[in-house]
Amino acid sequence: MLAHGIQKLGGIESTVAMFEKIGQPAWLAYATAIIEAAGGAFLILGIFVVPSAILLGLTMIGAIVLVKFQMGLIGGYEFPLSLLGLSFILAFTGSKKFAISEVLLNKNKEIDQHS
Repeated sequence: MLAHGIQKLGGIESTVAMFEKIGQPAWLAYATAIIEAAGGAFLILGIFVVPSAILLGLTMIGAIVLVKFQMGLIGGYEFPLSLLGLSFILAFTGSKKFAISEVLLNKNKEIDQHS
């Protein structure tokens, strides 16, 4: 997602044009690019995992419904569907022991227990 967001932000004019071509407002192109870039980075870093997964899942629903569904499953919406599934899992489970936020929270709990 990070790579797709960076790609959209790097060519934001063409991203806006593509969104307008499918009947969507320009602001949605900016929002999608930012969500994909920031959300992807947050997932990699293990911070804000649940809200990032929810927002990324919503972007995948949009991609499937507005663009990819008409292309069919193979070569169309198969990849966004798998990313939606991963987003769904992370939205409900978080990333627990692998998340930086969890490591930091557990470290703080250990410090509090020893105080």
